[in-house]
Amino acid sequence: MIHPDTPSGPVLVAGGAGYIGSHTVRTLQERGVPLVVLDDLSTGHAEAVDAPLVRADLGDREAVRAAFAEHRPRAVIHFAAKCYVGESVEKPALYYHENVTKTWCLLEEMRRAGVRDIVFSSTCATYGEPVEVPIPDDHRQLPINPYGRTKLHMEHMMGDYDRAYGLRFAALRYFNAAGAMPDGSLGEDHHPETHLIPLVLQVALGQRERILVFGEDYPTPDGTCVRDYIHVLDLADAHLRALARLQAGEPSFACNLGTGSGYSVREIVAAAREVTGHSIPAESAPRREGDPAVLVSGGRRAEELLGWKPERAHLATILEDAWSFHRRHPGGYGKPA
Repeated sequence: MIHPDTPSGPVLVAGGAGYIGSHTVRTLQERGVPLVVLDDLSTGHAEAVDAPLVRADLGDREAVRAAFAEHRPRAVIHFAAKCYVGESVEKPALYYHENVTKTWCLLEEMRRAGVRDIVFSSTCATYGEPVEVPIPDDHRQLPINPYGRTKLHMEHMMGDYDRAYGLRFAALRYFNAAGAMPDGSLGEDHHPETHLIPLVLQVALGQRERILVFGEDYPTPDGTCVRDYIHVLDLADAHLRALARLQAGEPSFACNLGTGSGYSVREIVAAAREVTGHSIPAESAPRREGDPAVLVSGGRRAEELLGWKPERAHLATILEDAWSFHRRHPGGYGKPA
């Protein structure tokens, strides 16, 4: 039986060997959608992909053109981008080239091939410092770092291509992606790792001595930052729903993807202790510049437009799934326990 929100393929998944991309590829496969992954494997993992893989840089116009000619995709899901805030501050030129320029290359090859629909991995970082929490879908966008600014430029570029050339796009603004495939076959493997949940689980595995808690004097119930954690499989489901909507002829749109609930750093550590059975020592550290106290998704646009609600929103579920991957792959892909 075909899932009602299944898009038509083939689909080209740019950055499909990365964390969210690989889970979306698996979801596409489970729903019988033909696809091809295009990834330069600079941060992605070939081991995470059991699908046709074109190893190419998104900025290599000839390679991308050849992939369109050979695989003839009907649509694109676009994950390929740099995504570290701190690195973007240190290397803004890199981020504008990797995120903005290479997205322009992709859009031009889509236009050349007559491919109209694209689902784009955006971010709540386009909002900057929130003036309203939970953050609504129509919150003003005023990013405070080059990473967020490049993502907003990408949204604006797609809007211009929509108005001029008929491109249809969905900009999905994620909050904190987390979790893994429940069987531990896919998960989060970044080098270096900067995300809280895998860092906490590395402490449980004995790979780190402690987790650092950056700031305990925020205006939150326990003084630590609060974030909205969204399961990677819920994100994958939203991408398929968004693409199916575009392919049905509906107009371009943007929306938040989050659960509407937030967990503090201290709550994450405490829940991880329960899930893993390890003590997970935590140590206080000074605040990091640019960390807002609370980032939680608001708005109902994803539910209204896509019929989407997160199905794996419970924190214990997110941590249990992530723990399954990290126990199975304590050194990352290619290095099983």
